[in-house]
Order: sequence, then structure tokens, then C-alpha cells
Amino acid sequence: MTDIVSSLKVLSDSTRLRLISLLAEDELSVNELQEITRMGQSRISTHLGQLQKQGFLTSRREGKRVFYQLLPSQEEHGRSLLDLALKGARELDAHESDHINLKRILDRREDQAKLYFNQIAGRFDRSYGPGRSWQAFGQMLLRLIPAIDIADLGSGEGLLSELLAHNARSVIAVDNSQKMVEFGKRKAKENGLVNLSFRHGDLTQPPIDDQSVDVAILSQALHHAEDPAQALKSAYRILRPGGKVLILDLLKHDFEDARKLYGDVWLGFEESRIQQWLEQTRFENVEIEVVAKEDEPPHFQTLLATACKPVDV
Repeated sequence: MTDIVSSLKVLSDSTRLRLISLLAEDELSVNELQEITRMGQSRISTHLGQLQKQGFLTSRREGKRVFYQLLPSQEEHGRSLLDLALKGARELDAHESDHINLKRILDRREDQAKLYFNQIAGRFDRSYGPGRSWQAFGQMLLRLIPAIDIADLGSGEGLLSELLAHNARSVIAVDNSQKMVEFGKRKAKENGLVNLSFRHGDLTQPPIDDQSVDVAILSQALHHAEDPAQALKSAYRILRPGGKVLILDLLKHDFEDARKLYGDVWLGFEESRIQQWLEQTRFENVEIEVVAKEDEPPHFQTLLATACKPVDV
């Protein structure tokens, strides 16, 4: 009876129910669980330790990482407790977003190129080399852009649009500020960028023809939209079949002053929210990842999301 009472106490915590539900699907490391749940590492480790002590989990070490997995009980009461725990986990508010994020993490394990990029990024600043900078790398990679049509939605003054226009077939920059549009037009003319046009409009209803561009970009623009889901529907509308949407935006944060300082409507987004919007809009091959974190408070983190419009539409 004592074992059952102890197990019930361990399973009475909602955080531990979330972890059990995730680990019932696949083995996961602490870092992966942190990325899925957005909980602190020490908090996750503490709860994992309690679950393992009670016999619900097993673990194995792989290099510096420890992976945890649900341990099926051999006893009838243990199986019953786990079944109840999994049912209880499905009633939690975080359950849906947890499992959306879990799918993204498991899919990413298959993407070795992305893992390799993360390793390179971690090594980049370790040693100085003359002329070796992200700025130089970025300029070089911009030259690889093929002759395609691009829409920069929420372009601001159009710095990104200008860079893209050097190689793209055409770039349409859309912004809801007439002042920004006029500034962008003037700069494009000064720089001789005849393939770059600026249009005044809202990114939720951009003044761009259906199926007329190959790539739609929303760079730090979505958190200014009153209706981000509608903005993504519009991006889908203007893309040709097989086209791609690229989103750079902030991970959800609690820096309320951003509304007053920067005019932000949304305080960033959870990965699961963006994934849901993209999938509901019928985008395919959705990939979302945190690609940058600021060192200084409030430590804004940047998400990169990509997705494709199906070819057969």
C-alpha cells in the first residue's frame, strides 16, 4: 500500500504528468524536454529524479547527454497508475502544445544538416580570423539566391528587400507605413534596384496577386500583426505552388515594455502556436527552431519557421 500511496503522490504533480506523457512517446534528453516544455533545466531534472526514484523512468547516458524513457510497469497496479497518469496528462492545457513541439523535435533528429549548422554556430566565435564574420558569410550566401520572385511582408524601410534584390528576379516590399514605403522607394531608386518595388498595405491583406511569388518572408513582422493567422493565409495565397514561407520572429516572452517601446502587438509566439497556424493554412514540411538568443536582458530569442505550399494545389 505504501508504494501505491507514494506513486500517487509523485503522479499528483502536473509537471510530472507532462513529462510522463512525453516520455511515453520516445526517449528524450533534458535539453529536448526543456525545448519542448519551455521549463527550466533544474526544474525538469528535479522532477525526472523523483519519477526515476519511484520506478517510472529509466535512463541511459550518451556522451554528455542523459536520455530518459518511460519504464513500463510489470505490476498490474503500476500499469493502472500509468494509464491514469496518461489520461490525466491529456486534460492539461499544455498537452497539445507539448506534443506539437515533441513532433518537431523528433523530426529534427532526422535533419543532420541542421544539427551540423548548430555545431558550427557554437564554434564560430571561438577563435579570431581576419575578415571572418557572420556579416561576410551572410553577404556571400545572399549571392546564392536564384532568380526568383520574393515578397517581403512587413518590410519596414526595406533593408532586407534591398539585399535580396541584388540577385532575385523581383522583390515586392509591403509595409503599412506610407513614410516607410516612400523612404524605401527613394533608396531603391538611388541604388538602381529596378527589380525592387514598394507597396503600401497591411501584411494581413498584402496588395499582391494570387500565386505570383516564389518566397514570402515575414521578418520580425508577425508580432506587429493584429491577426497573425490571417497574415499566414495571405502568404499562402500569394505563393505559387511549391513556394516557401520564411518567418523570423520572437519566441514568446514577458517583456511587456515591448508594446510601448516597439509597438509590438504580440509578445512573441510559442513554436506550437506558429506550427498550428501554418498547418491549419495547409502548409507542408513545417520546420521551426530557435536560431538566436540575445546575451543582454530581456534575452529575446529568435525563431525561424519555414514551410512549403503544396505543389498540387
